[in-house]
Amino acid sequence: MNKTRRLTTAQALILYLSKQYVSRDGVENPFFVGVWGIFGHGNVAGIGQALQQFSGDIRYYQSRNEQAQVHAAVAYAKQKNRLQTFACTSSIGPGATNMITGAATATVNRIPVLLLPGDIFAERIQSPVLQQLEWEHSQDFSVNDAFKPVSRYWDRIYRPEQVIPALREAMRVLTSPADTGAVTLCLPQDTQAEAFDYPAEMFEKRVWVIPRNRPDRGFVQQAAGWIRESRRPIIVAGGGVHYSEATGTLQSFVEKTGIPVGETQAGKGSLRYNHPLNLGAVGTTGTEGANILAREADLVIGIGTRYSDFTSASKTAFQNPDVRFININVMEFDAYKHSAVPLVGDAKVTLEELAAHLGDYRTDSAYQARATHFNKQWDSEVHRIYNLEHEPMLSQGEVIGMVNTQSRPQDVVLCAAGSLPGDLHKLWRTRDPRGYHLEYGYSCMGYEIAGGMGVALADPEREVYVMVGDGSFLMMNSEIVTMVQEGIKVNIIVIDNHGFASIGGLSKSVGSDGFGTKYRYRDESAGQLTGETIPIDFAKNCESLGAHVFVATTRESFSKALEDAKAIKGKPVCIITETDRRQRVSGYESWWDVAVAEVSDNPEVQQAREAYEESKKKERYHL
Repeated sequence: MNKTRRLTTAQALILYLSKQYVSRDGVENPFFVGVWGIFGHGNVAGIGQALQQFSGDIRYYQSRNEQAQVHAAVAYAKQKNRLQTFACTSSIGPGATNMITGAATATVNRIPVLLLPGDIFAERIQSPVLQQLEWEHSQDFSVNDAFKPVSRYWDRIYRPEQVIPALREAMRVLTSPADTGAVTLCLPQDTQAEAFDYPAEMFEKRVWVIPRNRPDRGFVQQAAGWIRESRRPIIVAGGGVHYSEATGTLQSFVEKTGIPVGETQAGKGSLRYNHPLNLGAVGTTGTEGANILAREADLVIGIGTRYSDFTSASKTAFQNPDVRFININVMEFDAYKHSAVPLVGDAKVTLEELAAHLGDYRTDSAYQARATHFNKQWDSEVHRIYNLEHEPMLSQGEVIGMVNTQSRPQDVVLCAAGSLPGDLHKLWRTRDPRGYHLEYGYSCMGYEIAGGMGVALADPEREVYVMVGDGSFLMMNSEIVTMVQEGIKVNIIVIDNHGFASIGGLSKSVGSDGFGTKYRYRDESAGQLTGETIPIDFAKNCESLGAHVFVATTRESFSKALEDAKAIKGKPVCIITETDRRQRVSGYESWWDVAVAEVSDNPEVQQAREAYEESKKKERYHL
């Protein structure tokens, strides 16, 4: 007879997770490093009990916000190149729906995370239970159905035995280089506690091999032919370069062919910042040289990029009428974009195969010299911005410069939203492939502090520098408490610019004068916001949560705070500084499509619309 083990659904699930491993290139490690969770009536007696029972097999981490715990898991998995992750559990109702934003962040960025929200009773006798959303057209419905569009795999477990095939499918998706993202298994609270005789082999160690898929040979030959015919090619390096661990392979390819590289937010760090053929950031938040060569390119080689509108400058970046595309991507959907030759496969092995077909092809020396000129020219501009000595308040570029200069090459800067990502994309000098961590697929405000915690857990030998504006800080700072509890050191640079500076600048550019973007008192008699800024004491806020706090108002005090912070161990550090929201880093040779009102009584909006219509003429549709 087959051996069985009688466990509850939740116990079987947790024990199963503890036995899952992944392997790539012969390197093996556990896939799940722990479970984040907040308990309520929807999961405390099921998943909560199981985590307590199997605490020796898999570690439980307590968070303060369900959305934040998913962000921490996403950041961890991203830093680990998607080879390890967390599961996240919540109660039913608001605890579950809090995780939906995190699920979207994971799926948009194609990062694996397993979500285990509690759900209503499967037997339905108790309906409607506390926090249940009723729908008069069906009993087979709960708020957890909202996870469906933001999950790569979704299931609801009504019976204990259903968890067996569900977990198999969950692991298939989570470990897939192409299909990964958020996986959601909804767990009715009664089902979690029900027992079943599970096959014992379900709890044996299983190793999921992460393949390095190879592209079609005919497409490789066609792509090689296009490269040999090109005179002004450019590489767009995306996040897939990192996830494939192909940075060394890319450097060898670039040095063999002389093809310059522009980097997306996810791809930044694919080449060291001062490599002579690194043009830096490309697209809407790009550098002058990268965007000029992109505009002129006769061939674009996209590696691990999905060509977001920031990368393609809303389809205006590549203006050569004869431009062609080659896309290297594990995901067929992305490989076919821009009518490209689709090299559907792993970035590392595909680059190796492609290089073998190029013979002695190399761009001419004048083209390479031009790329090198742009690299050095931009580095001079970065140096200027780093050393502005703007008064009376610091500029954001100066703050970035001091963090970059005083951190070690292997340290990590992390950000997600506001004006900081654009400035970091252009200004941060990447000296290590894993030293730049931007969540810009979903650009989710609130990711930063929780994400910093995830990176610190993933790579404890590196110092983590979270750069966060006051807007994102106020949205979600709860995980400072979690860092204190877990003894996690993260340096949090809180930039106080009195509101939503990024969207304020965008508002001005579309003629709306920053409406609704500053933190100001409301004058009820006038029916509008006054000019007086709300004084928020971020230092006291951070201190009350348990962080070590520095307040810096000058270059000297900010620099000293960075140095003093290095000596602090085992707890988060917050450095509070005020910056001038009017001092901005310009865009270079690029555009972003944000629709402007077609009709308005405001002359500034009318002017913005005229400029918008002119820019729209440059958009190209690559069929």
